[in-house]
Amino acid sequence: MAAVGYGHIAREAVKAVKSAQDMEMTGIVIRDPGRVDEISRESGLPVALDPCELEKFDVAILAIASRAVPEVASSYLERGICTVDCFDIHGDALMLLRERLHRSALKGNSAALTGAGWDPGTDSIFRGVFEVIAPRGITYTSFGPGVSMGHTVAAKQIPGVREALSLTLPAGQGKHRRAVYVELAEGASLEDVRKAIICDSYFCHDETTVEEVGDVKSMVDLGHGVRMERKGASACADNQRMTLEMCLTNPNATAQVMVSSARGIVRQLPGCYTMLEIPVADFLPGDREANIRRLV
Repeated sequence: MAAVGYGHIAREAVKAVKSAQDMEMTGIVIRDPGRVDEISRESGLPVALDPCELEKFDVAILAIASRAVPEVASSYLERGICTVDCFDIHGDALMLLRERLHRSALKGNSAALTGAGWDPGTDSIFRGVFEVIAPRGITYTSFGPGVSMGHTVAAKQIPGVREALSLTLPAGQGKHRRAVYVELAEGASLEDVRKAIICDSYFCHDETTVEEVGDVKSMVDLGHGVRMERKGASACADNQRMTLEMCLTNPNATAQVMVSSARGIVRQLPGCYTMLEIPVADFLPGDREANIRRLV
């Protein structure tokens, strides 16, 4: 495997691959030539600006911003390299990406797994299981309180923002508030930055506050969580209730899911998949039959 990017998630993905017995890390691909030596020393791995500069690898772990995924994933897939990304923009955006990557994967005879984090990734599996048990009903998925990496990256890209942090705050029944803290670039207007953030597609669907602070890094805690609840009906029985609750260190959990997904995607036919479409057994290390016997 190779990691594309070298932020929080990529660093944890490298560690997860090194601890796995059925895969190895070929190297890291980055865009900034000024960081090659620094990252090589830190990771102990070859670092390249182009994947062709590394030894051949089977899967690219795309630990990059969601908005960069369509172009980058397509380029790898068309070269015949499988990809795993953690695209976290839900709804139509994810479905359109899935269609695009499916075409690229067929063109390159490769396979892609998109949205491979803990949401929409593994949470989609749990939501599906809830509906297996109670086909009629409503499922609420509430996140936080915690740092949203996708929303934080989006806030950092707003003109006038030097540094940013976006917290997801659960408001109940699957609704959320976003609290964004920013350090402004010199000469930037807080009001202009606030308007740009609130209008951004990452934030426009939720109540969002934007506040200027002196030191964003002093506020960072990468813990996060999710609570999923379903009230539904099984056959003729109403009031079937199910709850799933997890507390996670965000980049570590996301990276591990991506690495497990890399194991699963090389076992699929060419095309693009979400985690919901792949058997859980394909994500697990070791002998498939032994895992089935152990878990069933």
